[in-house]
Amino acid sequence: MNSFGKVVLVGAPSSGKSTLFNRLTSSREAITSKTRGVTRDRKYGFVSWLNKTFTLIDTGGVTGENLPFQKEVQDQVEIALNEADVIVFVVDGRVGITKDDFNISRRLFKIKKPVILAVNKIDDTSLYSLISDFYSLGFSDVFPISSEHGLGLGDFLDRVNALLPDEEIKTPEGVLTLSLIGRPNVGKSSLANKIIGYDRVIVSSQAGTTRDSVDIFFQRDDKKYVLIDTAGVKRPGKVLEDLDKYSVIRTEDACYRSDIILLLIDASEGIVSQDIHVSSYAVDNNKPVIIVVNKWDLHSHNQDDQINFSKLIKAEFKFLSYAPIVYLSAKTGSNINSLFKEIDLLNETLNKKVPSSMLNSMILKAQMDNEAPDFNGGRLKISYCTQIEGKVPTFILFVNNPNYFHFSYRRYLENSIRETFGFENCPIKLIVRSKRNDLSEIVK
Repeated sequence: MNSFGKVVLVGAPSSGKSTLFNRLTSSREAITSKTRGVTRDRKYGFVSWLNKTFTLIDTGGVTGENLPFQKEVQDQVEIALNEADVIVFVVDGRVGITKDDFNISRRLFKIKKPVILAVNKIDDTSLYSLISDFYSLGFSDVFPISSEHGLGLGDFLDRVNALLPDEEIKTPEGVLTLSLIGRPNVGKSSLANKIIGYDRVIVSSQAGTTRDSVDIFFQRDDKKYVLIDTAGVKRPGKVLEDLDKYSVIRTEDACYRSDIILLLIDASEGIVSQDIHVSSYAVDNNKPVIIVVNKWDLHSHNQDDQINFSKLIKAEFKFLSYAPIVYLSAKTGSNINSLFKEIDLLNETLNKKVPSSMLNSMILKAQMDNEAPDFNGGRLKISYCTQIEGKVPTFILFVNNPNYFHFSYRRYLENSIRETFGFENCPIKLIVRSKRNDLSEIVK
């Protein structure tokens, strides 16, 4: 999406930044909660107002209190401020000026960028008297708003638009979306940072550091990617807090939006049941997967270790038998080039098109070599097959009666298509329709 610049939201915890972010982006991208300090990493979204679209960045709450990850949060805020064209300083109008607000304002005065002071939680006109005190912070652009109810946002956005650059920044096309999924503390954020070359997301040895999913745009070897770093998914019995439930939703959403999913496994701990549970988010969305065995530097390096570990993966992840396996270390960066070779190969496969003539010749031969079994009172006959557009290679089979299609024969045809046309490293999708159906209706 094209943009006229970047607008960064900064402020103390619980000032309402994430609620404002959600309101302006018309989404639930950022987690909102009554718990202080929920947002830790930077969140990106798009806002369109009048003749301009801009990138909106939500940041973690900045405070002088000794809260967990506060140093890392402040580092993230500093990176966001460096990216910003316009800074929106969000304060809680009901609470009044706090020590955190004062300290943040001093920091913002050192940055030679336009600042808008958004006095939030002004939910009706009777609260306007609270605004006057905030002029003492020294900012000329002061706007009373209610991010929860949407009040005052028109005038506020008019001012944002006026301060943005006049020239539109073009977002490149042909971007491949990758997501990192896995249980907590398998190294997703470390791998994200190593891939993009700097600390874009918070890394900690404490499990569950990342709570939101984080979208990161980057380029590598003239190719364009969006990398989604997700929160670690806990075992179902451990998902107790609302924030953990939000993290599961974010992982599901990331899998839905992804072109390719990178499933991380901790080599130092081996395969556990939770790894298999996390992989179900990819399988349920029928998305291509690369299994990334991280922390291989901590594993023993005896002869045939990788061969034996791969056999174990194939045995445990039977439903991901097609998935390539890459061994690497996010900490040292070893073998990341091999990961991107597999990503490129997989992307080529996903975009492969098979001519209908070749496809139907293969289907005819498959039926002659192995006739479909009697099932539900009849025997399946395939009259025509063609490939249609889809996130994964998708094929429609026109048959005499879809009810005759036994699951074992489906698996046989899937394997035949994979082996014949080189779809071994990705899932494929078979759609079965009666030959009486019109193809144009199916495509719709």
